[in-house]
Amino acid sequence: MSAAVGEMLREWRESRSLSQQALSDVSTVSTRHLSRVETGRAQPTPQMILHLAEHLEIPLRERNRILLAGGYAPRYADSALDDASLSSVMDGLRDLLDAHLPYPALLLDDHWDVVDANAAVDGLMAGCSAELLEPPINVIRLCVHPDGMAPRIRNLPVWAAHLHQQLRHRAAQTRDARHVELADEIAQLVDIESLPPVGGPVVVLELSSDDGPLRFFSTVARLTTATDAALEGLHLETFLPADERTRAAYRA
Repeated sequence: MSAAVGEMLREWRESRSLSQQALSDVSTVSTRHLSRVETGRAQPTPQMILHLAEHLEIPLRERNRILLAGGYAPRYADSALDDASLSSVMDGLRDLLDAHLPYPALLLDDHWDVVDANAAVDGLMAGCSAELLEPPINVIRLCVHPDGMAPRIRNLPVWAAHLHQQLRHRAAQTRDARHVELADEIAQLVDIESLPPVGGPVVVLELSSDDGPLRFFSTVARLTTATDAALEGLHLETFLPADERTRAAYRA
């Protein structure tokens, strides 16, 4: 059991590009003890596992897996999003969706599957195939798929590159194979290797519509105090007008 825990911690340390000395410096655990833990010569306590996991920024589900490998009970709940214990949090997040009207806003899970959205999102998804709109709707796939939003995204290579960068960054944080698969899916559908530099202060989504071109920039908010693994990956993505034409179209 100790060897399994040590190997898991070592893999996370290496994925963060940290030496044992660097982890020792931030965690105040001696390099000698870190070495003994990683090689299985020392059995870490659950407190030590969680202490190191915190400094390695390991996702909560993975912390539970490491604890189990060490013979300890999981520390973090992993509830269904419709569980009564999460109702106040989910209600609050849905209130934020509605408060963002008349502009689009979505609540997404860690793989960019739609958990909920406000009514303004329907306009963004207009014209997408029924197959892509079958739950769970993955907004990454919806954006780049030729039967999804891709034909209406006027700056598709730029927006796809933005999504690709987000996925690659998230994959490095979580070591989740599904993030890598989604990033590869973007690269197969859109040529993002030879893009010109993006102009302007932010990356903008440019979308064709019956009201003419619409331009949005997006903001993303995450729960920074989640202690339930189900909540950790949730993020609220809100879209705001990037020009007066778009603002007027939504205010009309």
